[in-house]
Amino acid sequence: HVQLVESGGGSVQAGGSLRLSCVASGSVTGTKDYEYYCMGWFRQAPGKEREGVAVLDSDGITKYSDSVKGRFTISKDGGKNTLYLQMNSLKPEDTAMYYCATNLHFDCSIAFNIWGQGTQVTVS
Repeated sequence: HVQLVESGGGSVQAGGSLRLSCVASGSVTGTKDYEYYCMGWFRQAPGKEREGVAVLDSDGITKYSDSVKGRFTISKDGGKNTLYLQMNSLKPEDTAMYYCATNLHFDCSIAFNIWGQGTQVTVS
């Protein structure tokens, strides 16, 4: 049973920074599965559809949405099974619930099907 638990959200003033963390637990085929899986961060603001923020594939290749490029950085600590999202120069439009997700696949084009419960980020 795979679980993702996010943390690190909060309230911050515009221009500030936050770092989100996502700890993965459980295993599909082994103890270091998450090193080989695509993982990503998504967000959903009130009244809006969920959108992709950043993804990190098994080769360490990253992809960002245009709205966060240059401000956010996705990274992973495989030894800790933890995914991070460093968010700098935050803007009010970054306010949303942020979700960590994985598709249990090395290919990030495969739909994400494992989601965390989310962590709220509010920028004023």
